[in-house]
Amino acid sequence: MNFLENYEQLLKAFWYIALPVSLFFGLQTIMTFAGLSDGETDMDSDSGDTDMPFEIFTLRNLINFLLGFSWTGISFYDAVANKMILITVSVIVGLLFVAIFFFMIKQILKLSENNSFKIENTLHKTAQVYLSIPEGKTGKGKVMISVNGAFHELDAMTTSPEKIPTNSSVIVVGIENNLLIVEKN
Repeated sequence: MNFLENYEQLLKAFWYIALPVSLFFGLQTIMTFAGLSDGETDMDSDSGDTDMPFEIFTLRNLINFLLGFSWTGISFYDAVANKMILITVSVIVGLLFVAIFFFMIKQILKLSENNSFKIENTLHKTAQVYLSIPEGKTGKGKVMISVNGAFHELDAMTTSPEKIPTNSSVIVVGIENNLLIVEKN
């Protein structure tokens, strides 16, 4: 690395960090897109639904931090006269790189959520009567109910001695043979 001989120590340090980290990042990216990387090591967690489904201290996050840190230092070396401010800005950008990576991974993990409809998820939820429901299990009507952010039109009955008219608010109190049992709310 003869081109670094005439540089100041801090700029040399930024370059010594940037070059191998950039190479490693490039290889890591190629391996990820080629399917050769085990992405589960950085992203999976058995802790269920948490705000952070991945580890903070991983090799991938270290690479992301050092990438932002070193290239910011190189890019702004001549523009920022105070080198402590330059190092501080570089650290902030490195942390920003890690935060952006966290955000991207969180968005990707949302794509793998199981949002399939299960009628059991309607229990104790409020619904809107779409077609009036006859009294006392003599017939069925329809309700509109939101489950996991999606609206569903489902058949419903009531045990109430009075008919529940259209546009009434009801609560699901039971489920029998894929039929909602509702009561006026």
